[in-house]
Amino acid sequence: MSPNAPLWTADALEAATGGTLHGEGRAITGASIDTRTLQPGDLFFAIRGEARDGHDFVRSALETGAGAAVVTAERAAEFSRFGPVLAVRGTGADPVLDAMTRLGRAARARTKAQVAAVTGSVGKTGTKEALRHVLAAQGETHASAASYNNHWGVPLTLARMPADTRFGVFEIGMNHAREILPLTAQVRPDVALVTTVEPVHIEHFASLSAIADAKGEVFSGLAAGGIAIINRDNPSFARLGVHALASKAGRVVSFGEHPEADVRALRIVLRPDLSVVDARVMGQPVTYQLGTAGRHTALNSLGVMAVIHSLGADLAQAALSLAGLRPPVGRGERTALHLKDGAAYLVDESYNANPASIRAALATLSAIETGPRGRRIAVLGDMLELGPAAEAHHRALAETVEANAVDLVFTAGALMGHLFETLPIARRGIAAETSADLIDPLAKTLRPGDAVMVKGSNSIRMGRIVEALKARYASPPVRRDASALSAAP
Repeated sequence: MSPNAPLWTADALEAATGGTLHGEGRAITGASIDTRTLQPGDLFFAIRGEARDGHDFVRSALETGAGAAVVTAERAAEFSRFGPVLAVRGTGADPVLDAMTRLGRAARARTKAQVAAVTGSVGKTGTKEALRHVLAAQGETHASAASYNNHWGVPLTLARMPADTRFGVFEIGMNHAREILPLTAQVRPDVALVTTVEPVHIEHFASLSAIADAKGEVFSGLAAGGIAIINRDNPSFARLGVHALASKAGRVVSFGEHPEADVRALRIVLRPDLSVVDARVMGQPVTYQLGTAGRHTALNSLGVMAVIHSLGADLAQAALSLAGLRPPVGRGERTALHLKDGAAYLVDESYNANPASIRAALATLSAIETGPRGRRIAVLGDMLELGPAAEAHHRALAETVEANAVDLVFTAGALMGHLFETLPIARRGIAAETSADLIDPLAKTLRPGDAVMVKGSNSIRMGRIVEALKARYASPPVRRDASALSAAP
């Protein structure tokens, strides 16, 4: 989008949403549903949340400089004195959300961008970010912010997409069956990728097959002749393939280490801070360095290369770009912790958790080289939405802890307490009720050479452990020489 071009004109807004603009229009340069992050020029959608109604924040949004606020027609007069408002009507539960969805559809209809959709039980945000990183070097790229992958995040991301976008990358998530269907219908991807199927949100599903069916919904939105990309190593490959073949997909492309994968890893070399992948992409040999660690990210990079090839983008340039990839916040970011007598190493995997992602994080921890007296320490919070098998899933992690030679395990939450009880006494650190209760004991335990990894479901708030350790140790201690001390008043 040209720096001076508006994202939406007043006429385009009214045409797309069916609304009526009241007041003198301002240039619309973005879109927002949150006044805490709203930027001047954003179109503010006053959607109704579970706890608050966005109309409560309309005045604040307009006074902050919002380009306009989208409100229900019944309340337009109430807010028009504070700035321009787009009044919308609808028969649904939330006319404003309906208007945002219509605007998102209009954004998709007006663009000539090649669009990719990413879903999966694990790795969808990291894969989406990798695609954003790689494609941005080849043309104007628009992608979901953070994990904006639900019934709010997808239409909002579409509404933010400039008309001159060359590549669009959309993350699509779900907790229940049939949630992906309306989202992929809005995105209408040219390429749709499923990273993997694992027992995530299993409490809402009858079986793993049911989860695969829900993930397979993403293919229903494919444009005619589009490409479905599926993990060939996953046991649900065949079931996902049925969904792909029932869609408008022109073909199915597979990736993984399987001998029959279309995009296949021939060799993966894992190093503490990066990986090197030798692959064949649709028969073409490609070797690339990946700027993130872990076998799981290396395998997901094959899915990235499959998307790049499917979009007709430059494969060689993509391979070069992957060397500069860095993990998203909470998904593998690494920080040196400066202790009194040396450094320890923090791996921030605090953004959410499930059995597959914790196994991957423990494997990554095992590959980190520790110091002479260093230990590998896992700090784990409860995994949620696992249904009746939750206790068994937590206890089963003990085998992964052992296999990856993790020296100490700290746990937060009652469910992870089952893992703690299963571990040998020598591997037990501290078991606590909350993540906050682990901060001081963990800090006192750390010594130079340690590598500590933090992971858990979002509601357990394992991120506050990461924040506390960074606040205490991320900067080298200030050392003052004797003369400076003697001169001090």
